[in-house]
Amino acid sequence: MKIEKLTASTKEKMLKELSSRSAGSYPEIEKTVAGIIGKVASDGDRALFEYTEQFDHVRLNAGTMEVTKDEIKEAYDQVDSELLRVMRRALVNIRAYHEKQVRQSWIDAREDGTILGQKITPLRRCGVYVPGGRAVYPSSVLMNIVPARVAGVNEIIMCTPPGKDGRVTPSTVVAAVEAGVDRIFKVGGAQAIAAMAYGTESIPKVDKITGPGNIFVAMAKKAVYGIVGIDSIAGPSEITVLADETANAHFVAADLLSQAEHDPMASAILVTTSEKLAQDVYQEIQGFLPKLSRREIIEKSLEGYGHIFVADTLEDAVETVNAVASEHLEIMTAHPFEVMTGIRNAGAIFLGEYSSEPLGDYFAGPNHVLPTSGTARFFSPLSVDDFIKKSSLVYYSKNALKAVHKDIESFAKAEQLTAHANSIAVRFEKEEE
Repeated sequence: MKIEKLTASTKEKMLKELSSRSAGSYPEIEKTVAGIIGKVASDGDRALFEYTEQFDHVRLNAGTMEVTKDEIKEAYDQVDSELLRVMRRALVNIRAYHEKQVRQSWIDAREDGTILGQKITPLRRCGVYVPGGRAVYPSSVLMNIVPARVAGVNEIIMCTPPGKDGRVTPSTVVAAVEAGVDRIFKVGGAQAIAAMAYGTESIPKVDKITGPGNIFVAMAKKAVYGIVGIDSIAGPSEITVLADETANAHFVAADLLSQAEHDPMASAILVTTSEKLAQDVYQEIQGFLPKLSRREIIEKSLEGYGHIFVADTLEDAVETVNAVASEHLEIMTAHPFEVMTGIRNAGAIFLGEYSSEPLGDYFAGPNHVLPTSGTARFFSPLSVDDFIKKSSLVYYSKNALKAVHKDIESFAKAEQLTAHANSIAVRFEKEEE
């Protein structure tokens, strides 16, 4: 990680680096994932047992693949009571935030005999994927299940890889139960995505899959999109901090490192108008590193995708931030709310020096499942809207249609769709004679 002058050239180089991490950059993995999906789609449970033994070194069968009531009870016995207390407090905030997103069906009836509207319907069954691997993320469990439950989804299932003991991490199980999951399966990786997309003898087919995972999971979600819905194709974690000379370098450095510890491919970027702040943040980072347990991961992240840019103006800094379209954006300036009005592209925006990104990860309430890899230009955070579908309602009385039928027929004929025009015309053909 080095300090650089923000120029068109350095910005372009940085954006190119970030785009290289996208899910479309791994054709060999895509081929492997396609094979896994095909085998699960054709062989069902048998393929899941084989892949779980191959990748997770655990032998499963139809009787052990689903987490049982006894295993749930054991998980509660093993989870620290303080963690459970905090988890329940966080759930209150997460649920309250998402309840404000709930939409209602509506109907607009007019005097001319037309009724238009929109019908909101929750999805019937959704699947949540929760990764294993380097770390355990009960917070992601809450963030995926709560909006689905608030939306009114009938059934929520969860897939997550088992540990070598054949069990799911206790905090993951407890978080899922607290959030309102219906069933939990001990299956991970691309094979879990395939199972939820196509269904097997044990795992039911779902309508939509949400939740983050490694590159194999991301590629699997990409492959099954269209068979089922997905939230997005998650990439490595990202944070961008936009700061001026008033920012606290100690805080800025700590926040950059909070995301770099996720993954060697995570990105941590500071864009500032202050040369002094840039230097101070760099020194603070060096001071923090020896104290952090995931130092090796952080150093790889900073070496590959860490940047400190010094911009000439705040306008240049904002323009760069919008080009990055970061998953997380912190604004630490003298007037953060004013600066925020210029932000077009960011998954979540944190305002002021006491709104550190982990506040959003764990407790504040807004969803932390966010668009990555620049997709904040067109994607939004996971929300209740991801677990509903909207049907439009159309009713015209005879008189209402009669008043406009010539216009519709004319439009259809202009597109050379005479059957369309005829579908309208036949309703009035006797009256036209």
